[in-house]
Amino acid sequence: MKIIETAIPGILVLEPRVFSDARGFFLETYNQRTFTEVGITEQFVQDNQSHSKKGVLRGMHYQVQQAQGKLVRVLQGEIFDVVVDLRPHSPTFGKWVADRLSSANKKMLWVPKGFAHGFYTVSESADVAYKVTDFYAPQFERTLLWNDADVGIAWPFKGEPILSDKDRAGHLLAEYAG
Repeated sequence: MKIIETAIPGILVLEPRVFSDARGFFLETYNQRTFTEVGITEQFVQDNQSHSKKGVLRGMHYQVQQAQGKLVRVLQGEIFDVVVDLRPHSPTFGKWVADRLSSANKKMLWVPKGFAHGFYTVSESADVAYKVTDFYAPQFERTLLWNDADVGIAWPFKGEPILSDKDRAGHLLAEYAG
């Protein structure tokens, strides 16, 4: 597996080895030994999957308690995947990184605890699968406003994305209390 470090320490892009032949392809999406070797030692407790049509923006989500680390990958389609550092004493607090994940490039993104996460569907639709390190706790879930000028995410679209009411009502980084 190829590991690509991002501008924010701890956020990793993972490129698995893909074995292709006339039948199709095979790849390992998770191998505890391999992940431990690259420093990802958390235990995953839940697998999730979402389906989104083109133009949907999901995020920027985080949990203030029972924070979740996430291993994100795309089963079908393409997304612009974004992570914002919400660790209060981090030198990169409020900064963001992004990468395009797709079923074609087979990249995965490791998002440790302490970050807001979201994505925008670039293709006609996208199926996103992600493993998490703690159980979903809706009472602790919060949303960072997707277009907060203080964060300045350079989303790959003009105009308004398709949003849930929860995502439309996200909070500004300046209101973040940790």
